[in-house]
Amino acid sequence: MILPKLHIAVLMGGWSNERPVSLMSGEGVAAALEERGHRVTRIDMGRDVAQKLAETAPDVVFNALHGSPGEDGTVQGMMDLMGLTYTHSGLVTSVIAIDKELTKQALVPHGIPMPGGRIVPVAEIHERDPLERPYVLKPVNEGSSVGVAIVTREGNYGNPISRDAKGPWQEFDRLLAEPYIRGRELTTAVLGDRALLVTELKPKSGFYDFDSKYTDGMTEHVCPAQIPDEITQACLDLALRCHQLLGCKGCSRTDFRWDDGRGVEGLFVLETNTQPGMTPLSLVPEQARYLGISYGELVEMIIADALAAKGAAA
Repeated sequence: MILPKLHIAVLMGGWSNERPVSLMSGEGVAAALEERGHRVTRIDMGRDVAQKLAETAPDVVFNALHGSPGEDGTVQGMMDLMGLTYTHSGLVTSVIAIDKELTKQALVPHGIPMPGGRIVPVAEIHERDPLERPYVLKPVNEGSSVGVAIVTREGNYGNPISRDAKGPWQEFDRLLAEPYIRGRELTTAVLGDRALLVTELKPKSGFYDFDSKYTDGMTEHVCPAQIPDEITQACLDLALRCHQLLGCKGCSRTDFRWDDGRGVEGLFVLETNTQPGMTPLSLVPEQARYLGISYGELVEMIIADALAAKGAAA
């Protein structure tokens, strides 16, 4: 689809923990669109976002928000009510995909391998371990590895976990406890109806947390991943199935943990991100670039998908 010259509002910023990342994503998208001849209005989302969008009256909104409320269905519902065309996933998909418990309920019955675990009130973890150590604690509805803690026997969180220890239990009332899966971090992007590549992420220290994702030099990206062909194909197949089962639009990125001592049986889906980052360190642009898709082309393909979906629904 060849895009005509459009007026595009790039929605970025907001007030989630991922605001700085969203601003980088949004600025990159806006600059690329301007280079390709489009008229761009940058909107740093505040509480007056509906008024700003109404005044801007764009042909399409590129949603470059990360985290709540831009990725959890709230902004999507608002734009639906306003009759706006926007990129990435819609309301229902966004509500499900940002909630790790709902995501499991949507995917596991269809045979998608995901770690077990359960939601626990924070008060419980200060009394006893919810699972045998090692295990992972993470917020139920945050992205970009915000607030993830790996609890080991040798760790310094205490046993039971101390209320004074720094961790997600100081910010959230409920946490998802999952068994820790040893092995390697893999990720696969989906663009439209195509799974792109598999990238292996090798943090220089610790694990692939928020800082490792967005600090230059802290994580090595091996793209494409140097893994057996059967694992590559499994990642591509699972990422596309997650994208389709959840009803994702535009692009998504599915993250995996792979216990390389167990073959395909050791591959687990961790989550599907409906609005992956578009920063210089982001994984979707990197995979697209390897396949010969420039950053500007990638942005236009995401917009073209939104316009096609709107046309199909009209």
